[in-house]
Amino acid sequence: MLPDFINQPLIFGLIGGLGLLLFGMKIMSEALQKIAGNRLRRGLASLTNNRLLGVFTGASVTAIVQSSNATAVMVVGFVNAGLISIAQALGVLLGANIGTTVTAQLLAFNIGHFALPAIGIGTGLKLFCSNRRWSQLGEVVLGCGILFFGLMIMKGTLVPIKDNASFHDFLLLISQHQLLAVAFGALLTVLIQSSSATIGLTLVLAGNGLLPFDLCIALILGENIGTACSANIAALKTNLAARRTALAHLLFNLIGVAYVLLLFPYFLHLVDLLTPGDPEFVLNTPQLASQFGAAMGDKPFIARHVANSHTLFNVINALVFLPLLGWVARFTTLLLKGRLTTQSFHLQYLDSRVLNTPILALSQAHLETKRMAHLSLDIFDQTLGLLPGYSEERVSHLVQEENSLDMLQREITDFLVNLSQQSITREASRQAARLMHVVNDLERLGDHCENLQRLFATRIDRQIVFSEAAIEELDDLVSHTREFLLLAINAIVDESKILNMEGEVRAASIFDLETELRNNHIQRLSTGECNTAQGLLFIDILHHVAKVGEHVGNISRGLSGP
Repeated sequence: MLPDFINQPLIFGLIGGLGLLLFGMKIMSEALQKIAGNRLRRGLASLTNNRLLGVFTGASVTAIVQSSNATAVMVVGFVNAGLISIAQALGVLLGANIGTTVTAQLLAFNIGHFALPAIGIGTGLKLFCSNRRWSQLGEVVLGCGILFFGLMIMKGTLVPIKDNASFHDFLLLISQHQLLAVAFGALLTVLIQSSSATIGLTLVLAGNGLLPFDLCIALILGENIGTACSANIAALKTNLAARRTALAHLLFNLIGVAYVLLLFPYFLHLVDLLTPGDPEFVLNTPQLASQFGAAMGDKPFIARHVANSHTLFNVINALVFLPLLGWVARFTTLLLKGRLTTQSFHLQYLDSRVLNTPILALSQAHLETKRMAHLSLDIFDQTLGLLPGYSEERVSHLVQEENSLDMLQREITDFLVNLSQQSITREASRQAARLMHVVNDLERLGDHCENLQRLFATRIDRQIVFSEAAIEELDDLVSHTREFLLLAINAIVDESKILNMEGEVRAASIFDLETELRNNHIQRLSTGECNTAQGLLFIDILHHVAKVGEHVGNISRGLSGP
């Protein structure tokens, strides 16, 4: 039987308030991502061995996207692809823990009475400003307003239970057992699947005078564990690198909570020392309530104390573990034994869990496209290597790589289509469209390599030998095509544009060269220098090499587009 303080108005008020809080955070986060633009993606892509830089990157990215899980998914993709080590990834995750505390700091501001004006101003800027920057700023203000309006609703919903005996008995039970309070905070976070929502609820309860300061801290510690538990649950069906990274995240928070509980009175004193006001100060007269713009019975200073404790815990934890990242990485390897696969025949970056974080999703798609581009160059090189030395074993390996190319084209395209259905900026939409064109042309390039392999097999079966002049001409066309392909791949990697004129000149030169070589070979046919079988096969080879150049031309036009 449920306690008598849990009734329909309470449940509906909490559900509605939490819903508005999460919706406001989503609007604000998406707007901040639009304002940050490509700088956010480049920040994640430029991770180095510098651990402090990794912590800073994790904190700043998470503060913008309002999701440590999204940051973790992105970083695990880097680990899986071998771009960074697990130790480097752990530095970013420590930063992500700090980044999530920005939400608590924001929620601790006593600006609920500005919620409705913020909603009005934000809506006006969003709907009536033609300037893109002002419109995006309007979304940030609108998100803030909705967020604080949700807090106001929860605060009002909880007022009637202040004097409820059953509620006070429940608080007495968990306040007498710190571990129970920590477990309750962790369980609540896992159930709601949002540490920000749980922290918002804790701040509202604390501000209403319903929770003592020490109990709030215990709940906040539990919420840190709950966040890591959620990440581990999500990682159960992922690869070994993801599971090790998620486990290390849990170890950080478990060990951190353990030593803070052992030093609990000193931690409380440190937070109190760094934060002005008495967290247990209660507004017990109408004059005080009016002075602070709050209701009687509220605690005006406790919210900032709770937010600061959340930040302080994660900052201290980062400082403690930062020198030990290598040891933690090795420890997780011992706990989760196995070997990381480095084969290229599977997705390394794409993860649908970040689709609601468009900038990170676009970054994943770009990284997977870069890998696909390098794979297509490898296939082209290996295919042309079959002309002088055909091998069934090498062809078998090429078939695997071409299947991988096809898979990448399907998965990247599906991912980008799903991303395009999200709320993204016009520039992000253009980038997604460009990437779709690029991956389609890379896949078609692979098809022409497959046709070339069949032609080379036919040459072996029919024992056809080309003249030295024909081989030299083919090498010339291959050289021009490969240079153009390499130029396009470098442009994909560097996210730069190929000059329209340069791309068109190279594409035209390949077309003209193929026409010239075709005519040369027809001339050799007419003079009897080669037979019909040689001639037809050679012309087919020229055609497919030139078609590769044509698709590279399409890629260059896409990259140099608006």
